[in-house]
Amino acid sequence: MNDTIMTIEEVAKYIKVSERTVLDWAQKGDIPAGKLGNVWRFKLSEIDMWINKKLVTKEKGDGAIDDLTHLLAQERVLITNFSNKRDILTALINNLSQAPQVRDPQELEKTIWDREKLMSTGIGLGIGIPHVRIYSVSDIAVSIAVNKSDILDYQSLDNAPVRIVFMVAAAYNQHTEYLKLLASISSLLKEDIFRDKLLAAEDSKQIYSMLTQGV
Repeated sequence: MNDTIMTIEEVAKYIKVSERTVLDWAQKGDIPAGKLGNVWRFKLSEIDMWINKKLVTKEKGDGAIDDLTHLLAQERVLITNFSNKRDILTALINNLSQAPQVRDPQELEKTIWDREKLMSTGIGLGIGIPHVRIYSVSDIAVSIAVNKSDILDYQSLDNAPVRIVFMVAAAYNQHTEYLKLLASISSLLKEDIFRDKLLAAEDSKQIYSMLTQGV
């Protein structure tokens, strides 16, 4: 058994999520962790066991996220060609604001940008997952943009330019469902073949089918 002790930064890089996400999970007891004084520490062996339980892709066809079947509408899927982070996040905010679950577009916009100021949501492998939980959202809503060019100013853990961005908004009391969906998205997008298929898609309908049906 590997009893290597890891920091928040090391865990975040290991499982391809932001340090803020790891901290949130640790504070809520959703990831195995302990404190040495005021500092969070993690055992690699326990993280591996947790990943095996929590970050397993649900298969449907060759690859799909079961959760997205009822959370993602086709009109929430965009093919874009922006050159900077602000433009792609603005497009996603505007798109997601049209979802019936989002009751206060202004709060959504403010919260997304406030979170980005704290820490970039680029998780590596060309992926960004801006995500928030707010009171003015009635249920989980998702929007995705597949960008046709590299977004170089979207800071990422591995410094790779971002091309695929999922935006997730959830109700404040949807902690479990929220983390489950983020884990599913992160796990699926770790697959090189699946990412390549998304980037090669010719229209939003094809992307929607890949994400919800695996075809």
